[in-house]
Amino acid sequence: MSPPDKMSTRDEMVLPLSRRTVLGGLAAAPLSLAASRGALAQGSGPIRIGELNSYGRMAAFAVPYRNAMQLAQDAVNKAGGIKALGGRPIEIVFRDDGSTPGDATRVAEELLTRENVAFLCGTFLSNVGLAVADFANQRKALFLATEPLTDALTMGSGNRYTFRVRPNTYMQTRMLVEAVKDRGIKRWAIVAPNYEYGQSAAANFKKLMSAAVPGFEVVGEQFPALGKVDAGATVGALSQMKADGLFNVLFGADLTAFVREGNTRGLFEKRTVASLLTGEPEYMIPLGDETPEGWVTTGYPWETIEGNGHKEFVAAYRARFNDTPRLGSLLGYVVVGMIRDMLEKAGSTETEAMIAALEGLTSQTIAGPVTMRALDHQSTLGAWIGETALNGRQGTMKKIRYADGANYMFPEAEVKAARKA
Repeated sequence: MSPPDKMSTRDEMVLPLSRRTVLGGLAAAPLSLAASRGALAQGSGPIRIGELNSYGRMAAFAVPYRNAMQLAQDAVNKAGGIKALGGRPIEIVFRDDGSTPGDATRVAEELLTRENVAFLCGTFLSNVGLAVADFANQRKALFLATEPLTDALTMGSGNRYTFRVRPNTYMQTRMLVEAVKDRGIKRWAIVAPNYEYGQSAAANFKKLMSAAVPGFEVVGEQFPALGKVDAGATVGALSQMKADGLFNVLFGADLTAFVREGNTRGLFEKRTVASLLTGEPEYMIPLGDETPEGWVTTGYPWETIEGNGHKEFVAAYRARFNDTPRLGSLLGYVVVGMIRDMLEKAGSTETEAMIAALEGLTSQTIAGPVTMRALDHQSTLGAWIGETALNGRQGTMKKIRYADGANYMFPEAEVKAARKA
């Protein structure tokens, strides 16, 4: 894997995939709209795209994500660039967002003013994504949020300039609730990082389980600081709660420490565990043979996915980077495909034209068809649901199914009420 502060210097290669299969084949549909901030990016040179992400702090996700974006960028350019704009190539300008709202808005400003990018995409942490979304709204610049999961991004804090690709916290929590609601578990404990994403996930779980399981109750909660979990104290407190089920939202190094301590103390024995994100390779690989078995989780079982050109994507990714893809890799590749389709449909880099093109846009991706819902600018990209398992000394997933995000989105009435408020 490339280190987080350096770009890959490997030679470019042609993806063994058809343009239609992987990046979508929408015909250009130029729009005649008034010029806006994006007009500055029009011209005959590369279409510059400003990508900011937590490459330093969240390298396990962000570096594979960047790798796949570079792979997809090369595929688009070698296939002739953006045909609707005279074959102009795309050029993604990568920057670290500093993992703080203040740093991220400064970087976003620099990308717009110094790098003259046509629009912004990226971010990882929910609070950072919200800050960049607010900045984009003030600057009237398009922002395609790729990773932040906070519901607020497309609900109460949503704006017309911000779109989101990954299934949000509500959607993924709803997938897990559907998977565990018939197990007869009523007494649950919750552990989540104490920031927007963790708090939102916990609130969604309580709301959805209360509606789905008569007699559901939360017997206790733990909210350790992000990146600073005291695993011993957290596991000890959860053990005292006598819960029959555990809803876990921890990820990254916090998850690894929590699982190690929980395994040692037997926290997960004879308990149903529903866990957001744990099945993603970014978090499964560090767990290794400590991966607990039988957790119900969202994830990315890349080695088992068939169809939509996914196997060809995996082969190309491994050939170029000598590594297996992560969930970030899938997302990075999907995002560039959506960007290509948007630009082909818009036939312009003017902000208003790109917004009009994105609303309702359907892209054929390596995860299947993905549509950007016009109502709230939330895409229908889904997630894989399954159970954690061990394959030798490495964690994997079993009993896997793909949950189409279109079936788990916020009801339209809730979206309208939240955005009106």
